[in-house]
Formats: sequence, structure tokens, C-alpha cells
Amino acid sequence: MVSDETMTFRVSPEKHAEEIILKACAAMEEKGYSPVNQLVGYLLSGDPAYITSHKDARRQIRTLERDELLEELVRSYLSKR
Repeated sequence: MVSDETMTFRVSPEKHAEEIILKACAAMEEKGYSPVNQLVGYLLSGDPAYITSHKDARRQIRTLERDELLEELVRSYLSKR
């Protein structure tokens, strides 16, 4: 049976994405990088080299899809308005 309704599926809860982003940003700051610039570079290019491997940040960021990262960043921005 085919449904005309849009199905949604969420792999990782928002809290998980938020935690990964915050840890990665802390690792980037520790290494002297601008988390904003590095995340933008990663989101636009898909190149994981923008994220430091310090404290396993690169591997952790890659557990999330880029659209999940972007969704979490927009959600966080809008919730503070």
C-alpha cells in the first residue's frame, strides 16, 4: 500500500548533534581555530579537513550528516530569538 503522506525519520536526537557540535568547537578553539570559519568551510565543501582531529572532533562531526549539522545550527539560532 502506497501512502501520499510524507514520512519523517530522525537518526540522531537534537541533543546528540548539539553535544557533538559543542565538543568540536571546543577542540577547534583549543587548537587556535575559529569554529565559525571552520564549520562554514566544512558545511560548504564537505571536506572534513576543516575540522581538527584534536580530541577526536573530526571523527565525531562525521557521524552526523551535514544537513543534520545545519539543521541543529539553525534550530539553535532560532530558539535564541
